[in-house]
Amino acid sequence: MIDMKARTKKFTIDSSFLCSKLPVSRELNAYVNQLIRYSSSVGANYRASQRAKSTADFINKLKIVEEEADESCFFLEIILEINKNQDLKIEIEKLLKESNEILAIVVASIKTARNNLDKK
Repeated sequence: MIDMKARTKKFTIDSSFLCSKLPVSRELNAYVNQLIRYSSSVGANYRASQRAKSTADFINKLKIVEEEADESCFFLEIILEINKNQDLKIEIEKLLKESNEILAIVVASIKTARNNLDKK
């Protein structure tokens, strides 16, 4: 079984490490700041979803994770395209793959939770 709490936390940390390796520039800083914000929100909101008070609350919290993971994907895509350091390309692609996998898992979890809610 996947420990999504640990996985989303690792995604947050790995994103932060990536951002620390990117050059400081006026253009890149905006994207780096957004990636840090959204990737950390993925981990924090997933954690919050685990303390949901009801299935509806769980779904609402996971919807936030879905949005933040999707926005993380967007900023990773932008950084991948404008990155000039080929040494970082593989690391960026790996994080982009992870953010897409997290997004897919969260979407599937939302679907399952909705189906279970409808059966009640």
